[in-house]
Amino acid sequence: MPTLNPIPAAAPAPVAPRPGPQKYAVHVAASRIDGQGAFAAEPIPARRKIGEIRGESISVREARRRAKGAARIMIVELSQTRAIDASQSADPLRFTNHSCRPNAVLRIRQGRVEFYAMRDVAIGEELTVNYGETHHEGRLRCRCGAPGCVGRL
Repeated sequence: MPTLNPIPAAAPAPVAPRPGPQKYAVHVAASRIDGQGAFAAEPIPARRKIGEIRGESISVREARRRAKGAARIMIVELSQTRAIDASQSADPLRFTNHSCRPNAVLRIRQGRVEFYAMRDVAIGEELTVNYGETHHEGRLRCRCGAPGCVGRL
């Protein structure tokens, strides 16, 4: 009787590495809030790090100069003296829009701009954070549409 060679079990498909500092897959698409937005491409559990944005390290003085009169600002102040300008970054989280009822939080840790899920985030859901104080200084109308929206950024 011939010996049968068992068919090896299929190896699990390799998980594609995330681009840059992303822990969960995020893609950029048109946003109902404003322009482009960052959207979950896979389920993201509550309290997990989603990823980071990187960018050009600049002074706060330069950040404020660049922000003057700009409608879309992709700058985060890290400290009293340093800021990150993510306008040229390839990181998809740079498109995270503001919401008065966000599903994520932005944290500055050791000079990094990190995003964490506040609750479970479903595939296709837009990732949002509460910007808090902004370079818009209350001159920009908030478009988040959330109940209890504060109205201005």
